[in-house]
Amino acid sequence: MRSFWRRGLLHTALLTLLTGTLVATPATAAEPAASDAGRWNGTGTERRSYTGTIDGAGYRVEVPQGWNGTLVLFSHGYYPPGWQPERIELANRPETEQWLLDHGYALAASSFTGTVGYAVEPALHDQIALLDWFDAHVGRPRQTVSTGQSLGAAVAVLLAERHPRRFAGVSTMCGEYDPLGTWNMALDLTFAIRTLLAPGEDIDLVRADDPTASAAALQQAVQRAVGTPQGQARIALAASFGNVPGWYSAHLPEPTDPTERILAQASWLEWAYSLGMGPTGRADLEARAGGNPSWNVGVDYTRQLARSAQHDQVRAAYRAAGLDLRADLDRLATAPRIAADPAAVGYLYRYGVPVGRTPVPVLSLHNIRDGGAVTDQERWYADQVRRNGDPGRLRQLYVNRGGHCAFSAAEEIVSLRSLLHRVDTGRWADLDPHRLNRTAGGYAEPYQFVLDLATFADRPMPPAFVRHTPPEFLRPSR
Repeated sequence: MRSFWRRGLLHTALLTLLTGTLVATPATAAEPAASDAGRWNGTGTERRSYTGTIDGAGYRVEVPQGWNGTLVLFSHGYYPPGWQPERIELANRPETEQWLLDHGYALAASSFTGTVGYAVEPALHDQIALLDWFDAHVGRPRQTVSTGQSLGAAVAVLLAERHPRRFAGVSTMCGEYDPLGTWNMALDLTFAIRTLLAPGEDIDLVRADDPTASAAALQQAVQRAVGTPQGQARIALAASFGNVPGWYSAHLPEPTDPTERILAQASWLEWAYSLGMGPTGRADLEARAGGNPSWNVGVDYTRQLARSAQHDQVRAAYRAAGLDLRADLDRLATAPRIAADPAAVGYLYRYGVPVGRTPVPVLSLHNIRDGGAVTDQERWYADQVRRNGDPGRLRQLYVNRGGHCAFSAAEEIVSLRSLLHRVDTGRWADLDPHRLNRTAGGYAEPYQFVLDLATFADRPMPPAFVRHTPPEFLRPSR
């Protein structure tokens, strides 16, 4: 989930380093006269900026000079409780935002009521309310594209599923399509950390009395474990239950040394799952859902390891450490399990889990070694589309890189333009990775920067589209 855990801090750094040129003016000072509202008519000679609130949710709208009639509605990712963004983002990267405006696209986004935490329920209301406001005060678009990153990708897909007449296409990045499955996966990881790396410690994984202390204890357990071969083997086992990759830095090559891969997995476990989707993140989720929506009752971790794409790595790590893998699996099997609150499970099905209907074309973009939103999510979503939608309306693109939502603006623009080609012509363009890389490589250097959450650095990198087959998602909601 981009913009969760440390990613929120990254956004602050990014906005400081790469300040956009857009300055929104108050909505009350920029609203057009009533005669300007209605269906878009192909006119418009002035740049218009709007900010304000609708039902308590902040919004930002940018309409370029010579608007082409297409509106791009952006849904942001998960912002951790306690962090507030400096302004409302209209795209994953500021260069993408500027390119779209320079090429005639109008942009809009809501901050969602409350902004932070698991804000899917308000997002589904607030984004439609913003579209209604846009129709009334700017003009009805010729077509609207729903975009989103991380948890916002699920929002973007759900908006199109529930309001198919409002959208012409969906473009997602680093999608967390099955939030209920993700929270269950996170429970598996923290359950393994507590059982194997912090035995006997008082750590609440759900319904925590002190979420901050429990999250810190999980982080400390991972930090201690990286110092020994035995701890590293157990980190590998915990990570395998979510196919968490061994590639953390977007700027470095994928590690080939087994120990380096496990250390990268430890970073994902420490920041994404002990903190972001650990006890502190769950406190907000449980408040919204009316209880705990996650469970591991009935989960066979021996079977989960056998199904994991990382089972060979785990067995090799245990052999190298001289540990008994069967003994640790038995410890997991006998540890007390956690049950979910049925009403909370129902809440996440209502506000977070797409069905897989594809009333409009959907194109996704994903790093192949994203540990914050594993590519298993793409496979799960494609399975839902095969069952309930039209597979011909779905295309999935991959970038050979670690990190969460670690894309250049060039890669994002090429992806979005591919969707728009499908929307405009009814046919998918050639999505061969070599062609996509040539196209993305034709953009100037400012469009080639990629943010690395491991270092907070932002630097140019070559386009890296690649073919990829995701592993099976081990804890799907459906």
